[in-house]
This record gives sequence, structure tokens and C-alpha cells, in this order.
Amino acid sequence: MHQHHAGGGELPATARRRAQLVLAAIVLPLLIATLVATWMLWPTDRSAIGSRPLIDANAEPISAVVTDISGARDEAIPAAGIRLTSGDNEGATTAMQVPPEILEHGLGEGDKVSVVFLADAMESGSPYVFLDYQRQLPMGLLFAGYLLVVALVARIKGLAAVVGLLASLGVIVFFAIPAIMAGANPVAVALTAGSLMMFCAVYLAHGVSIRTTTALLGTFGGLAITLAVGLWALRAAHVTGAQGDTGQLISTMFPDLRLGDLILCGLVIACLGALNDVTITQASAVWELHAANPKLTKRELWRGGMRIGEDHIASTVYTLAFAYVGTALPLLILAALIDRTFLATLGAGEIAEEIVRTLVSSIGLILAIPMTTAIAVALVHRAPTRGKVQQEAAQ
Repeated sequence: MHQHHAGGGELPATARRRAQLVLAAIVLPLLIATLVATWMLWPTDRSAIGSRPLIDANAEPISAVVTDISGARDEAIPAAGIRLTSGDNEGATTAMQVPPEILEHGLGEGDKVSVVFLADAMESGSPYVFLDYQRQLPMGLLFAGYLLVVALVARIKGLAAVVGLLASLGVIVFFAIPAIMAGANPVAVALTAGSLMMFCAVYLAHGVSIRTTTALLGTFGGLAITLAVGLWALRAAHVTGAQGDTGQLISTMFPDLRLGDLILCGLVIACLGALNDVTITQASAVWELHAANPKLTKRELWRGGMRIGEDHIASTVYTLAFAYVGTALPLLILAALIDRTFLATLGAGEIAEEIVRTLVSSIGLILAIPMTTAIAVALVHRAPTRGKVQQEAAQ
């Protein structure tokens, strides 16, 4: 492995070669196992993807612009005026049926929408039916702004991280989802996909070095803990994923798929980013502490690294909880309508599922910090004394 991080915390030549050999002996088998598992689980049957029509087998989405909503609220079946911007009748003005909830929550003149033509709706006088908003332009502008901010603040390393992110998303889109749909075991897919994503994200964003490989090993350790705790917790708490409409629909479409395994797969993938964050931070912290004072003993280096890690643990505890509360706020509002005790609410179906996810992920994240710190201390402390460094240089 090549050391890309010159300067702070770089090991002397002899120590670096020893560390590289040790890490290569561990990481290369992991990489080979990941590639072999990917090859074995690679989905050859992708017939399920796109097998269901969006609305009607013969209905094609058509682009349109809303031109008039003035009288929509006064009609029994709300309809808005539109101008078609694609399809055989491009440029024509007509009307589209609009669900009341869409009309009441933001539909306005000038909005770009997608509609479908349904012959069955012609009797209502509005043969075109609202399908969705067109979001490509604002989302594209948002992504461009994101890239600009990353490039200005983090420069090349930030853009490399974006490439790692895109590669990781490619693993999900082209491997994980099709493999599960083709009948592969979701847990095996989660481990394989997670491993692939970590190799892509860590090395593309941070380069191939002893420091980043230390973080990668810590990530694998946290991943293993998350998987083990998740296997027990989901079964012990009877988190099956069968309560919600999505789970029931998936069970209908894929009767041989265990929803609990699917939840575990999602849990493993969801915690990868945060795991990578804490392990990279810990590895860098130990390296910089050693660079600032090479005379620190292993015990002192461990304590210094863990003091930083404790702050990271403290922030991790509430970061994941806040993220859950924010995304699940509509569900929590609905749960608050029901007359039951607070503990009964926490133990109910979909809420319990998210709480278990959060706790399992937190355990994996927290334990990854001392694991990564221990690995980093063991590797960075291979540096010889100052006199020995000078002797090596003279040779």
C-alpha cells in the first residue's frame, strides 16, 4: 500500500513497511472475499425490475405546464388547465384531474407536471390525470450547487468523496436491489454491498494509506457488531416489517422474502456513512496526536484518542436520534392521536422498528470508536525512537 499522507503522523520507512504488510495480509483477503461474494450473488435474473406498469400498461407520462387553477376548487372532480409540452398533442391546452390533496398543498400556475391520458376518464371531461411534479430541473440545480460547495470548501478530496458516493450508490442500484429482488439472501447482500461501498468510499475519498486502511478495518468491525446486534434485536423485539403498507406489498410481490432480513439489510447499509465518519476521525486523531508528540506511550496515545472519541460518541448518541425524529415526524404525529400510554406508543409497530434501528446502529458506531483507536495506536506506535530513525536515515 502506498502512503499518500505525507507529513503529520507518517511512519518511518521500516515501521511503515511492517504496517503495510500487516494491513495487506488482512485487507487483501477481505477484498478478495468481497469480490468473490459479489460474483456469486450477482443477479442474472433482472426480470422483476420494471415489470409493473406505473398506472396503465398503455399509459405514457406526458409533460405539461399548469395554466389555470382558478375554478378547480369549485368542481366536484377538481381539474386544472394545462398546456401539453410533449407527446403527439404537444402545445395543446386541455384539463387534468387533480387529487384534492395535491390541489390544497401547493399546485400553482406555471408548475411543471407529468400527466397520463386515460380513456376511462374522458366522461369527466378531463382525460388527463395528474401523475407527479417534474422535479428534474430543481434537483439538478441543487446537485450542481452541492458539487460547487464541495469543490470550493473541500476541493479535490471533496470531489473524490462525491465520486466514492456515486460509486457506492451504483452498488445499491446495480447490485444490492436487483440481487434481493432476484431472491438472494438480504443479509449476505447487505454484507457484500456494504463491503464494496466501504472500499469505494474510503479509498476514493481519502486515498490508499495506512491511516485510511486503519479506518476501513474499524468500519468492518463496527459493521460486524451492527449485524450481530441487529440479528438478535430484530428477532427479540419481533420487528418484522409486516405492519406497514409497504411491507405488505413487498410480501405480496416477493413471498419468499423475509421482511426482517430486508430490514436488517437496510439497517446495515444505513449505518455505513456514520461508521466511516467516526472511524476516519479516530484514525486521524491518533495519527495527529502521535505527530504532535512522538514520545507518547501507547497508553497515553490511547487515552488521548479516546478523549476525542468520547466527544464523538456523545454527539453520535443524539445525532441518530434527531435524524429519526425528523424523518418520522408525520408518523409520530399520527401515533400521538391514539389514546395509549407513552411506553405503548414506543413499542408500537413502525415506531419500535425505527427505535431498534437507531439503537442497533448506535451500538455499532460507539464500539467502532475504541476498536479503530486500538488499531491505530498499534500501528502508529510501531515508529522507532528518534535515535533509531536517525540510524535508519544514515543507512
